[in-house]
Amino acid sequence: MSGCMIAFGGAGEVELCPGLKQLKEEHPPLLSQLDGLLEEVRKIEKGENVRETFSRLTERTNKFIADLGPHSDREEGVLFDMMGQYIGRTSGPIAVMEYEHDRAKTLIGTYVERTAKEGAEFSADEIRELASHIKEAYYTLTEHFAKEENVLFPMAQRMLSDDEKAELYQRINEI
Repeated sequence: MSGCMIAFGGAGEVELCPGLKQLKEEHPPLLSQLDGLLEEVRKIEKGENVRETFSRLTERTNKFIADLGPHSDREEGVLFDMMGQYIGRTSGPIAVMEYEHDRAKTLIGTYVERTAKEGAEFSADEIRELASHIKEAYYTLTEHFAKEENVLFPMAQRMLSDDEKAELYQRINEI
């Protein structure tokens, strides 16, 4: 589905309204956390202190999902709804964005669910398999954020009226 966004490409740099700017500015801290997750995954893949690294990966993943949740809620519940009124949500850019959100949530959710079981013990192979979910989520979300910043946010800037932009900012700050 990643190729679907190309037809909706933006035209160079666009100055974003406060709401879109805020959503974009939420990406760097999330990307930094994702980089940390990938670093832990790579250590597991290399066999470096696997159990200790797995424990750190689990802690960092739980923090990441807690931080990602509100950002995702702001996009899905506000921005995607507003844009969907113009371009729909069943196909096109919003459908792609929602698919990627769902994909990342499923990958991370599977990891969190399996690692949250009290007293669960995992073999090295199971740890590597669980870590692969986080790695795939990393690639899904880093590409996703780039699409939002380079295509979706500029599209929203051009599409939404001034009143809608003010409403976007107000509504995302309620979340």
